[in-house]
Amino acid sequence: MKDKLPNGTVRVRWFMDTRYAPERAASVTLITRELATIYGDPTLDSRRKELNQLVRTAGGQVVEEFVQERRSPDPATFIGSGKAFEIAEVVDRLAIDMVVVNHELSPGQQTNLEAMMGAKVVDRTRLILDIFAQRARSKEGKIQVELAQLSYLLPRLTGMGEALSRLAGGIGTRGPGETKLEADRRRVRRKMSDLKQQIHEIRSHRQRIRDKRQSRAVPLFALVGYTNSGKSTLMNRLTGADQLAEDRLFATLDPLVRKMDLSPSYEACLVDTVGFIRDLPDQLMAAFRATLEELNEADYLLHVVDISHPDWPEQVNAVIEVLTGLKVMDKEMITVLNKVDRIEGPPDPGLIRDLPSPVTVSALHGMGIGPLIEAMTHAVQKHRVHETFDIPYSHMEVVNELHQFGEVHREEYGTESVHLEVSVHWALAERTRSLLKELQRTE
Repeated sequence: MKDKLPNGTVRVRWFMDTRYAPERAASVTLITRELATIYGDPTLDSRRKELNQLVRTAGGQVVEEFVQERRSPDPATFIGSGKAFEIAEVVDRLAIDMVVVNHELSPGQQTNLEAMMGAKVVDRTRLILDIFAQRARSKEGKIQVELAQLSYLLPRLTGMGEALSRLAGGIGTRGPGETKLEADRRRVRRKMSDLKQQIHEIRSHRQRIRDKRQSRAVPLFALVGYTNSGKSTLMNRLTGADQLAEDRLFATLDPLVRKMDLSPSYEACLVDTVGFIRDLPDQLMAAFRATLEELNEADYLLHVVDISHPDWPEQVNAVIEVLTGLKVMDKEMITVLNKVDRIEGPPDPGLIRDLPSPVTVSALHGMGIGPLIEAMTHAVQKHRVHETFDIPYSHMEVVNELHQFGEVHREEYGTESVHLEVSVHWALAERTRSLLKELQRTE
């Protein structure tokens, strides 16, 4: 910036733009005997590294890491007062902006830690919510993220209200302070109600889209997988879509549906869904229910696995846990072992033996895409039926539809109708039979 002084000279003042400077963070991971028994040391190290990657994705920079071992979490501070004071000293000495805890904290634990450390304390849930808020692009995604954030905030406001209520009124507990708290809670609840109504409208809109897609009987494959497993890259490779694909967590949130040709006679739709992660916050699962309903409507699941990740078996278990909670594990699944170009030799047969229909690919370089499409085609073929129809000339649009979405084996033109022998998806065959019965009844 330039300032012109009274004597005519010009003074130049320089300002450093700190808007894009990453926040300095200290990461904290608690290891309890229960966690060590369940996960083991290698996985715990992977979870610690994943937290650091989440911080980088959110725009922070981890400058110090702490690992605390305890028999169980401390009810007041989660990590214990001694460790909290040790971290507080480092926070002050290194001018750290925030402390990120690799677990979900109670409102009381977060308040106590912030008072002891003199810095902002962010738990894992709040960190993931912040990333989702940054990544949401569509109106739908922003609404769902905002609802999740308010769901996270409300019990923390409620906790403050309960603390005041225990004072049982009297001097020092009346007046605008308590009124403001109640007003804040009412405002949050009212906003959540509005957002839920908007999500209901989103769900209705998505259902209309699904009904239209199902009426055409186009098989739907849903891409599922751990975040950063390469789902968007695979989507681009299979459909030619221009979906954002980055080597970072939660690169995309908003679902994308695209058509693809499995063969000259087979057409399908592919939908990309939000990536999963260990300990995915309940608020996000609830808020993104409208988006995740795409999985309920899918005919098949493509489970994309980053086979190059050292902790991929646990990532698979995390995804299966989410899919089980969504009650979609009864669907036929193809396991896509992605990023095979990053490993030496084939995957360990013992590790992939129990995975459903495993196919190794490199979505980035196109390796193994042919066998994957063959596996998808085979899955669709199993749901096709061979049917014979006599379709009146007054409904040639049905003939065109069967040509477009089926495989015509024989076609003969009679005096009043077209005789077709076709292989089509069972849903389209059933709809065609119902239409022909209705025509016969009305004649």
